[in-house]
Amino acid sequence: MEKENILVIGGTGKTGRRIVARLEALGHNIRIGSRSATPIFDWHKPENWDATLAGMDKVYITYQPDLAVPGALESIEQLVKVSKRANVKKLVLLSGKGEREAQLCEQVVIHSGLDYTIVRASWFNQNFSENFLLEPIFDGLVALPQAEAQIPWVDTDDIAEVATKALTEDIHNGQIYELTGQRTLTFKDAVAEIAKASNRDIAFVPISVKEYGDGMRKTGLHEDFIWLIEYLFTEVLGNPELAEVSHDIEKILGRKPIDFSEYAAATAETGIWNKKIAKV
Repeated sequence: MEKENILVIGGTGKTGRRIVARLEALGHNIRIGSRSATPIFDWHKPENWDATLAGMDKVYITYQPDLAVPGALESIEQLVKVSKRANVKKLVLLSGKGEREAQLCEQVVIHSGLDYTIVRASWFNQNFSENFLLEPIFDGLVALPQAEAQIPWVDTDDIAEVATKALTEDIHNGQIYELTGQRTLTFKDAVAEIAKASNRDIAFVPISVKEYGDGMRKTGLHEDFIWLIEYLFTEVLGNPELAEVSHDIEKILGRKPIDFSEYAAATAETGIWNKKIAKV
């Protein structure tokens, strides 16, 4: 296998750091795109992007906080321009399943003239252990809207394995993959599985989107973050496309996706759901 220079934007995040580990194990030269890296990569400082993309063959793109937020489309358009100027050969974009706003960003990559793969992922298992649902799990009370929404949760290890293949194998050029688990679970179902795996009592309480938003405001969270969460709980969880189970992981990896119960058991073993987290 030819060794390539690959930029992993968000290389310290949930999917990025797993992709970095896999690419390094394959012997590729990896540059991490983050605000703490050298050269720096910051979505709000496009003047630095030429330096970050210089000499890169391929780029993995994960946009923070989400492709749905205002300004994301313009940022992806600018990144594509800089990538072409830097003679990048291929882009792999992490997108969101059921997110209509994200699909506008996908179109920019698809029509870039570069090789590409689009990776549309469902909601991550790791939202319960590496994101905003961790603290409620620890506290033993999870109150969320859209209690009946059927979600085909997907594991970030599966996303990383698919993305690594997309970055290193030409057979995935021009493909749009939808990554999900093999079954759907409601939030209540997922919390029950975590409670069983961690041997804890964890209550689930259904609430409205408005109640959830008001609760976030009382804790002093930034209004942009609140807007995003409200968007995800209304537009995405309200989109029937999200509930559709895909078999793309099995087709690409030759095995079934990691099941939520497997994720819950493995994560419970780490003890993270039994430790107080100062800040998520």
